[in-house]
Amino acid sequence: AWRVHENSIAYCLLVFLRPPPGHSFSLELDTTGQLPARRSRTRVVLECMCSREQLLGDILCPLHHPDDKLLRDQSSSLLRTLCTGSCLDVEKTVGWVQQLVRSAWLLLPQSHHCQLMVLPSTQTCRFRLTTTSKLNICTEMIFAVQQ
Repeated sequence: AWRVHENSIAYCLLVFLRPPPGHSFSLELDTTGQLPARRSRTRVVLECMCSREQLLGDILCPLHHPDDKLLRDQSSSLLRTLCTGSCLDVEKTVGWVQQLVRSAWLLLPQSHHCQLMVLPSTQTCRFRLTTTSKLNICTEMIFAVQQ
């Protein structure tokens, strides 16, 4: 979604997160066991990748090769960065994306002509770009997962 005001433009982006290879997302169900619970947590579940390992050979199954140190280190690092326990942590994910955007912004030529400000938020990523002509471009990224 987007809207235009006198000297500002606002964008709202829905960003679907994908689990890392060998993992899947699982939403907690409500008390009936049918629908995702309101404010449900998103579990990050280890998956068997043996068929992909046999077919393509591009990844070792993390479930059946738990002794593979490189695979375990990469997976553990990502899970520590974005999760609390076995659940995806929205605040950690927001902080991680904010840091990525800050770092990437410095590498863009536009960074010399616009000022990037990360706006405070713990549930979404919110940014404001201000141009030299004082045009404000606000962006909000809302994260979602597909099951």
